[in-house]
Order: sequence, then structure tokens, then C-alpha cells
Amino acid sequence: MCAIHQPNFFPRLSTLAKLFTADLWIVLDDVQFTRRDYQHRARLASLEDPSDRRWLSLATHLPQGRSTLIRDAQLAEPERCRRRVQQLTQQLYGRSSNWPTVEAVVDRVLEEFDATKRTASVAEASTLALLAAVGWSGAMVRSSALTARAGRSTRLADLTAVTRSRTYLCGRGGMRYVEHRAFSDAGVAVVPFLPPETSGPPWEHAQSISALWALAAVGTHGLRQELQDAASRARGA
Repeated sequence: MCAIHQPNFFPRLSTLAKLFTADLWIVLDDVQFTRRDYQHRARLASLEDPSDRRWLSLATHLPQGRSTLIRDAQLAEPERCRRRVQQLTQQLYGRSSNWPTVEAVVDRVLEEFDATKRTASVAEASTLALLAAVGWSGAMVRSSALTARAGRSTRLADLTAVTRSRTYLCGRGGMRYVEHRAFSDAGVAVVPFLPPETSGPPWEHAQSISALWALAAVGTHGLRQELQDAASRARGA
């Protein structure tokens, strides 16, 4: 089972849960960068009051202007961004009893600033660090390393098939536009992934704030169990 998703910076819990459910994350890195998306920014929430939110953004330069692909977007002012990541995450979650786990995730991202100039690399690192914290055992491959035809659904079906995945895990947004014929022609089943709609941590803000809040609120073991339960429901659908 694979999920195909653009690199997101400290992704929302709904995105993290979909990737956790998949055996393979195909990082969609060769499509156009979108400034109004989550490729370079995360909405962080206060631990005590998740309605108190603020954006944490990576200043990003687009060498080819609006046509720049995600993989080609470059960090601008990386040192300032690095300090902002470190300071804001500690300010929001440093008082949590689960701060050591959150700090380990953040530290992995801070290391990436020293190793790359690519915004996508930092975003990927943030997602992989969160997945590692909750014990994900899957693999990752970038779409830019694979061959697929043009066309939204055709391309997604080809990417799934070329990695020998038999199932494409599709989020709520994707279910609105996916063309099932493209997948059936490729011999791929489409399985919807819908995160639990429950009140209380960690799911009540799963589609609006970064999963860092959930990790700080319920900790590694609590979040892992919630994600495993959500994955079991999706796989049994």
C-alpha cells in the first residue's frame, strides 16, 4: 500500500496518519511549488489552547519563479529560519512532559538545515522524523526518480504501479477528483483514508494544525496507538 504526497513541513496529523498507514511514501517532488500550501510552512498551535495558532514558515526562493518545481525550491535565510524553528517549537511545547520526544524531532530538522539548501529536504526531514517517533517501518521514494505518464490520475496510478504497490491510499481531497478508471487499468485498487472525527486529543484538530501538537499532547506511545488504530480501520475498509 502506498501514499503519494508532497513534502510537507511538520505535517498535519491527518497527513501523518495517511503516511503512517502506508508501506511506501512516494514523495511528490516534481510538481510545481505552491506558496499557499504546506510545502514550506506549518500551522503550530499552543499546547494549552490549540485555537491559539501561528504560522512557522521557511523563507523560500523559487529560482524559476512560479514554475519552480518543489525539488528545486531553495531556502532563503536558512540561519534565521533555523533559529525560528528552534525558538518557536520550544516556546510552544517546552513545558510539555513529552518535550524530549518533540525536541528529538525538532533536532533532526535543525540538522537538515546544516546539510542542504533545499526547502523540500527540510520538509521531508520533518515528516520522516515524526514518522520515526511513532515507529513507522515503511520506506520512501521520490517521484522524480520514477517514470510516469502525464495526467493527474494517470500519473498517480503509474507511480503506484511502477513501485509494485497494489493499493493507492487516497485522502479526502484526492477522493474528490481521482479517476478510478486510471487505477483499475493499472491494476491498482484505490482505498480511501479518512482520519477519525472525534473530539479531544489528538484528532480534534487533525486537519488544521501540525502533528507536533498531538505529539506534545499525548506523547509517543499514545500517538502511536491512535495511528495504529486508524491504520487498522483504513486497511480493513
